[in-house]
Amino acid sequence: MAQGGAARRAVLGAAVLAAGTGITGLAAGTASAAQAAPGDGGRGAGPDRGLRDLPYPTVIGHRGASGYRPEHTIGSYQLALDLGADVIEQDLVPTRDGHLVCRHENEIGGTTDVADHPEFASRRTTRSVDGVAVTGWFTEDFTLAELKRLRAKERIPALRQRGTLYDGRWEVPTFEEVLRWADREGARRGRKVWLYVETKHPSHFRSLGLGLEERLATLLRRHGRDGRGAPVILQSFEPSSIQRLARLVAAPRVVLLSAANTRPWDFELAEDPRTVADLVTPAGLKWIAGFAQGIGPTMDLVLPRDAAGGLGAPTGLVADAHARGLVVHPYTARNENSFLPAEYRKGADPAAYGDAFGAFRRYFEQGIDGIFTDNPDTGLLAAEDFRPGRRPVNR
Repeated sequence: MAQGGAARRAVLGAAVLAAGTGITGLAAGTASAAQAAPGDGGRGAGPDRGLRDLPYPTVIGHRGASGYRPEHTIGSYQLALDLGADVIEQDLVPTRDGHLVCRHENEIGGTTDVADHPEFASRRTTRSVDGVAVTGWFTEDFTLAELKRLRAKERIPALRQRGTLYDGRWEVPTFEEVLRWADREGARRGRKVWLYVETKHPSHFRSLGLGLEERLATLLRRHGRDGRGAPVILQSFEPSSIQRLARLVAAPRVVLLSAANTRPWDFELAEDPRTVADLVTPAGLKWIAGFAQGIGPTMDLVLPRDAAGGLGAPTGLVADAHARGLVVHPYTARNENSFLPAEYRKGADPAAYGDAFGAFRRYFEQGIDGIFTDNPDTGLLAAEDFRPGRRPVNR
């Protein structure tokens, strides 16, 4: 059974003590537990204060409601909000002229109609992004005005034919447009609209003179989302990006964690030998707690999959993270067979829905604090069984 509300509040309270901003190098030690977050006047209130406002477990609309609409569009974000998502995610990449736009990757051949624009044919190129050769069209080669001539499309049409219905309906939004949308929706609904914002490939863009963190901090300050209680969570797969953000704003911060045998790209550049496997040890989590309030691990780090694709025995990651005051928001839960663990698939069609509720139940039983999902309506209904004060259904 999932961790109860009182226990969760204790975890978040511990995160206050863990919050710190004094780490400047990737291999530096944990910041002092007594160190105050920026802007807190030395009171040690901590950037996790706003996280207490979120329901538990928290349902995060992954790239909006990307199971139903082309990802990272106003249409996808709006549907996620209308479906009741507690938080809505944006991934940020820059344009050539320095604007932050919402795309999962800087390569946009798979998520826009750029290939249908003959005027941009010559911009197709091969580029190394975080050490991987990628061929396509890249946001850093386009001005914002040029990107606005494109339209978004479904990224995985073979699995999500329904999403293709909306191809061409929305443009690529800037993050400032999303902030304005969130402000309008918040005023209309009489409550905060929470955003979960990721800096994508920050070292890559910094090497191009397009640093993300300073631009992001400027926009957050402009819209009043830079303080301890701001309805925003900042995330990155590169710990150094989170460390940089910790020096710029006081909003809650989360370190994303990929497969255990991988290394964050900023670690590669800094010749830091640690892998994700090192970061999920008690010592690694203590280090993260020096400048962040949570982790966003791939679900495999919580519930590993076996050779047949089924779920194995849980690891101790959730308990270890909670012991160090870190919230745990794994990614990504989806409804389709193609993404579900083997025991929750139904039939042979990879695009068909499997037993998504069974999978969500298994995830929430691990005591996670929230989850990223392409299907926020499914996630919310599953989460109801684990919200404090409710008994699980039929159990």
